[in-house]
Amino acid sequence: MNILLVNPYALAPDQAGGTRHFSLARALTARGHRVVIAASGFDHLTRTDAVPRGQAALREVRDGIAFVRLATPPYRGNGAGRLWNMLAFARAVRDVLPAWLDNIPDVVVGSSPHPFGARAALRLARRLGAPFTLEIRDIWPLSLVEVMGVPRWHPIIWVLARIERELYRQADQIITLLPRIGPRVAARGGDPDAITWVPNGIDLAMVPPPREAPERDSFTLMYAGSHGITNALDVLLDAAAILEAKADQLPKRLALVLVGTGPEKPRLQARARALGLTSLEFLPAVPKREIYSLLARADAFWVSSADSALWEHGISFNKLYDFMAMGRPTLIGVRCSTNPILLSGGGITVEPGCPEAMAEGVEQLLAAGAGGRRDMGHRARAFVAEHFDIRKLALGFEAALMNAQAAGLSSGLASRAGRGRAR
Repeated sequence: MNILLVNPYALAPDQAGGTRHFSLARALTARGHRVVIAASGFDHLTRTDAVPRGQAALREVRDGIAFVRLATPPYRGNGAGRLWNMLAFARAVRDVLPAWLDNIPDVVVGSSPHPFGARAALRLARRLGAPFTLEIRDIWPLSLVEVMGVPRWHPIIWVLARIERELYRQADQIITLLPRIGPRVAARGGDPDAITWVPNGIDLAMVPPPREAPERDSFTLMYAGSHGITNALDVLLDAAAILEAKADQLPKRLALVLVGTGPEKPRLQARARALGLTSLEFLPAVPKREIYSLLARADAFWVSSADSALWEHGISFNKLYDFMAMGRPTLIGVRCSTNPILLSGGGITVEPGCPEAMAEGVEQLLAAGAGGRRDMGHRARAFVAEHFDIRKLALGFEAALMNAQAAGLSSGLASRAGRGRAR
């Protein structure tokens, strides 16, 4: 198959951020498919632009995978500038991307880190006569309501709700990172039988073999990922303050590290200074292929999340699988029954949004000793290798695309595709 993946935030391993579609593309390519990833030229995390000024797009090959970077305007924060960037990406998918494709795709995948790009991918698929697969990453507009606090009566919520229904109803197949999305899809007119669960995962070929955490007097707890509102990193800062206040009662000196970037980072750094935190260190984001040597410095990892009904549909935090693959335990504050740390026994799960619970979790990790932490880490690594190996997940992704192609053939999309190729 010729596969077109449309995801504005898709990245390669030499960039800092998630590489889900790169890893899936590499696995699909190894199985004989041709994959092109269409993404924004403006990097959401680093605020850098890959497309030279004056160009509409840039085609490049990164580690054997073809990317088409579409020019979009820069922005800062999460306000009007970011919305304009989203709309500009959707317009570029419609007006610019077709001229940069070598082949008419056999299937178009529209991913939904924001819904405008996914909708543009749907419209492009229909124009080219190709079947469309929707990939549900974030639930729009529920994410804005539950996490960002946007009122349900706001006009943007109404617009996004209409787009959500359109995408669910018109998708030939749906791939979801969230295992419990079926009832929501069905309630909005989509086909729950057309859903395939393909969570985020780990490319174990990129991960060095797990090593024992080094014995030392200090205990390093690390977070690596985006610094945004949904990550609720204030909880980690408040937990650090609690732990520092009782440092003389702890068996080891704590080194608390936050790696990454995002719109909340400057405020978090200022707040850490105001709290006088001395055990907390902020490090810059690093490319994916370099992250594992940094993660190897940790004795354990910690993750916080906003306490939201959003997680009832499931979670698929990229960072979790990286942490688990390192063979170290993770302390996570999230309310979700499909939480892989809970299911694997690969760490400790505590009440979300509660600094006291997070601080107590750190003390539990310390009390477990090196042997207890080693056992948790081994369980985490075994669980992620069994259930979240990207090469295994790619088989489910491939099956969904083949189902979409079959649905397209049965609905007459193939004849339209033939006319599109003839033009």
